[in-house]
Amino acid sequence: MSLHAIRPWRQIDRRTSRQIMVGNVPVGGDAPITVQTMTNTITTDIKATIEQVQACAEAGADIVRVSAPDEASAKALKEIVAESPVPIVADIHFHYKRAIEAAEAGASCLRINPGNIGDASRVREVIKAAKDHGCSIRIGVNAGSLEKHLLDKYAEPCPEAMIESGLDHIRILEDNDFREYKISCKASDVFLAAAAYQGLAEATDAPIHLGITEAGGLVSGTIKSAIGLGNLLWMGIGDTIRVSLSADPVEEVKVGYEILKSLGLRHRGINIISCPSCARQGFDVIATVAELEKRLEHIKTPMSLSIIGCVVNGPGEALMTDVGFTGGGAGSGMIYMAGKQDHKQSNEGMVDHIVSLVEKRAAELDAQDPLAAE
Repeated sequence: MSLHAIRPWRQIDRRTSRQIMVGNVPVGGDAPITVQTMTNTITTDIKATIEQVQACAEAGADIVRVSAPDEASAKALKEIVAESPVPIVADIHFHYKRAIEAAEAGASCLRINPGNIGDASRVREVIKAAKDHGCSIRIGVNAGSLEKHLLDKYAEPCPEAMIESGLDHIRILEDNDFREYKISCKASDVFLAAAAYQGLAEATDAPIHLGITEAGGLVSGTIKSAIGLGNLLWMGIGDTIRVSLSADPVEEVKVGYEILKSLGLRHRGINIISCPSCARQGFDVIATVAELEKRLEHIKTPMSLSIIGCVVNGPGEALMTDVGFTGGGAGSGMIYMAGKQDHKQSNEGMVDHIVSLVEKRAAELDAQDPLAAE
């Protein structure tokens, strides 16, 4: 058994939500929290869009959203859906007919924004299309595009306005006997988003899609998302997440998994535990970790790997990891397997050796439990 197992004092009690299906992927209930991203290609460039969807799926995306800003894009979804290894969500704004076309094209879910999709009669047409074609719906409330009457009422975007927008839209769906929906209430402000999500989680049992919208670039957006999503997830709120970065969508997937892995909510791939390095390091920790991250990207098996520069914390960290290397003196260090000292290894050839050990251990774990990677 891998040493990534979660101890009782690290477990999170998740909010109870109903479960819906996005294609063949369950969202909510006791299903694993799913990781989503969104393509940034021109949707009508079908080849480029399919390639990006496939790259995101390879990185671990459970669901991918694709924008349908015009009729040609909505119709292009048919080919994209046919080639996608994961369910496709059609992102709809302003034109409710795009949602109908996307449903006809085979999208698994329709994302509609209450602030710009139109009145209840238009939403009813979208609901009918979703029912006819087996789609779920995401109600996507956004602080930057709230309905005018709510801005008039509250004077500015606030948690109360966002919650009211979401609940109003839920009412339309339920009045039309539609329950296959999830909901989000995103904002770029972490405090605003967190407060809105907490209120929404108390007001509905619908599955919740978490996100800090327009979070920023790779570094700043990752930090903002980790704080906002991390705190909500820690409270048990959230059934599916999307990290919004001004970066390659594959990076969004990686960050999403790292957030979930840090909280013990998903286990996929290598969790590298490494020191920041200092004058005591027995090898170049930073360069070694960077190379290992690249060379171990293909590993899907949940595993932990410690790479520590010296013996101050190295042996202790290695006790809790599947594979470990602790720097020593005279150009060599100690390899640990399953928390125990195993053999010495010279710094020369260290990366190749660690990669081979990790691959071997991953194969052993896969043989024991082929479904371990969630």
